[in-house]
Amino acid sequence: MVVTKYSKKRKLQGQGQVQSSAATTSATSVKGKDEENSALPSTVQSDNMEPVAKMGRWVNKERVLVFSSRGIGSRERHLMRDLRALMPHSKPDVKMHKSEKLLEINEIAEMKNCNKVLFFESKKNQDLYLWASNSPAGPSVKFLVENVHTMDELKLTGNCLRGSRPVLSFDSSFDELPHFQLLKELFTQIFSTPHNHPKSQPFIDNVYTFSINDNRIWFRNYQIVEETGSLTEIGPRFVLNPFKIFEGSFGGPTLWHNPHYTSPNVYRRAMRKALAQKYAIRHHNKEKNEERKTTLGPTYKKDVTHDVFVTIDSSQID
Repeated sequence: MVVTKYSKKRKLQGQGQVQSSAATTSATSVKGKDEENSALPSTVQSDNMEPVAKMGRWVNKERVLVFSSRGIGSRERHLMRDLRALMPHSKPDVKMHKSEKLLEINEIAEMKNCNKVLFFESKKNQDLYLWASNSPAGPSVKFLVENVHTMDELKLTGNCLRGSRPVLSFDSSFDELPHFQLLKELFTQIFSTPHNHPKSQPFIDNVYTFSINDNRIWFRNYQIVEETGSLTEIGPRFVLNPFKIFEGSFGGPTLWHNPHYTSPNVYRRAMRKALAQKYAIRHHNKEKNEERKTTLGPTYKKDVTHDVFVTIDSSQID
């Protein structure tokens, strides 16, 4: 039998077709197995398990306006800057002129889309007052700020993440009296960072403590140390002496007045009076001593040789 080139070509083509058909059959079987495996569910959920409801992002829309009046000092300005750094939900504004009325702050808060206000008011370039208000409905509280120490001034070792959410710790005395209960609720709404706020961090690494001592509210900021669970102070420090609680925002009827409050002017006048009284007592004692010497004479025995070295002029010699 003679094999030509044409017959060899046909034979090779037939072998190629058989190999391609076998490869197609194997690929089809693998694909079918993959489809069967993909048809099975990846996870099996229990019939009794209910789907978890998704929480909406940033539900609490609390915003705090933090600004001051003109005339505050450098320490008070740094304190205001520290409070802004502690609260990621705060908003700044320019200084307010002293001739403007306090009721205009409600309009500023409305333009800034804020419903809480912390306003620092300076008087006589030495007294600092703090207004904490729920704008525009009220109530509002006026404090005298005392014993101010900023973060830069203290140089403490504590540190926390900027924008982290704090834990608010209140003294048990806040639950005893009605006006302290109102202050606790107002501080909670102002200083607590809203959940899922865009500028906040999902961490809790510091504590704000509010303590009542000597009818004043003492504020401290501590870091939570992860290794031991102890607290390390960060700052700032300040003491709030509540003056009055008003029904409205920056005004209205007075709901509560502090009977233990002493105005800084009255305190300074009492200090000047105490110094003047001390001088008056010393001057009175001096006059009494002079009068006693002239009337009673010397109260000690005179030495006979006391006048030996006294110089006598010629006019005194007879």
